[in-house]
Amino acid sequence: MAGAAVVRRAVVDYALRRRSLLADVQAGRTTVSEVCDAGPHLARAAKHHGETVDQTCPVCQVHRLTVVNYVYGDALGPVAGQAKTQVELARMHAVQDEFSVYSVEVCRGCGWNHLASSYVLGAEPLPGRAPRKTRRRAATE
Repeated sequence: MAGAAVVRRAVVDYALRRRSLLADVQAGRTTVSEVCDAGPHLARAAKHHGETVDQTCPVCQVHRLTVVNYVYGDALGPVAGQAKTQVELARMHAVQDEFSVYSVEVCRGCGWNHLASSYVLGAEPLPGRAPRKTRRRAATE
């Protein structure tokens, strides 16, 4: 399956919510501290697993945004809830049953964070198809 395209399914884009939230900040209905509240776990995930994009933070307008992708799914076991890079997502897509990805944009400078999108990757469930068997790694690997 090397070189196979990763096709995102059931994509939800939260751009309208983002635009509304930023308009509330501009109008003073929401404070900057309410939207720049990235917790320590998200900040660490952005630092170690995030991918910097060519988009400036909409709040501080100084730092570039970092995107962190979190994976969730029944078949993922202990991997569920972990942050993954695009390369890791492509590998998972090739070998895993269906799972969800939530992409969060984070400003590592001011703490802005917002759920940017969600989508589904992995093998589509087909009627009569047994779930994929995945090799579990030993704790020593």
